[in-house]
Amino acid sequence: MTIYKVLIWLAVVCLFCALYAASMGALAQAGPFLITFFLALAVGFRGYEKLAGFSYTVVIFASLTTALYYPALFVEVNGYKLSGLITPLIQLIMFGMGTSMSARDFLGVVKMPKGVLIGVLSHFIIMPLLGFTLANISDFEPEIAAGIVLIGCSPNGMASNVISYLAKANLALSITITAISTTISPFVTPLLMKALAGAFVDIDMTHMMWDIIRMVILPIGAGLLFNRFLSGKAAWLDAAMPLVSMAGIAFIIVVITAAGRASLLTIGPALIGLVLVHNLCGYMLGYWSARLFRMSERDCRTIAIEVGMQNGGLASGIAKEMGKMATVGLAPAIFGPVMNITGSMLASWWHRKPIPEAGNRQAVVATTT
Repeated sequence: MTIYKVLIWLAVVCLFCALYAASMGALAQAGPFLITFFLALAVGFRGYEKLAGFSYTVVIFASLTTALYYPALFVEVNGYKLSGLITPLIQLIMFGMGTSMSARDFLGVVKMPKGVLIGVLSHFIIMPLLGFTLANISDFEPEIAAGIVLIGCSPNGMASNVISYLAKANLALSITITAISTTISPFVTPLLMKALAGAFVDIDMTHMMWDIIRMVILPIGAGLLFNRFLSGKAAWLDAAMPLVSMAGIAFIIVVITAAGRASLLTIGPALIGLVLVHNLCGYMLGYWSARLFRMSERDCRTIAIEVGMQNGGLASGIAKEMGKMATVGLAPAIFGPVMNITGSMLASWWHRKPIPEAGNRQAVVATTT
């Protein structure tokens, strides 16, 4: 029996122990078993090709569980508030994003203007309006509702490019939409937040604009310069950046979860439900917005993914800079793990579903509309 199978069985045993402890009313004692369950499951998944893609997401759940049971570990260390690391980590993640990009990613606007235009407009229309609608029908306090709007007003993240690749979508189009939406986010996101979230919290557009520029545009610009002049000359950095980015996102989610623990224990299930609806409706409406303009199946898949997946890290950073990390930051912190699960499942389903040949596309459109 391989070590991966042993870990899967260990995870099963720990899950039963956690459920037994919970059924006996010993929720505090269930914590270590739940944490071990997620960690063992995450490593165990690495031994199976079809499950390996979920490993990082399960690690996030292990981190979230740890933050909920032991929040004091992630609030401050020796008097230093760990929330102070969020902005530098986002800048580091955005630098890593920049090192994986080049000017060619922006030239896709010239090569695929229709797809880029539909993708960017759909993203910044569908998700903000969905977020605004869900925030209004929820019974959450204004600052938590504003967080739902915030995640909807955020640009795409690099995760959408990975999911597009796995879903056999148009990777070049995905990368270009991500690059363009991220570039214009310092102007579009504050404007949308002012218009849609202004009823929930006070929005300082100028301050938010500068926050996004220094968290996103400047680090990505530095990454682009690094990629242009030093790419390949620091192989260790090229290999380390994806791992640093994943660790950084996990840390940000954990710190926000620890800070907002009291609110999450009260509204957690309802907020997760709304975030899931937001994410799934983004996929669906994104796909049909592209189908409305008779785009190819590959492009429809791409735009669905680009619309449904958001840059949760940036949204968390904005919430922190607003001074409302424990409230406005909750929806973005939840959205990240949720979209990774749904995105992986969608990619797996589409990966097995053949893409119609170009000659048959009109027939497919006719039968699905």
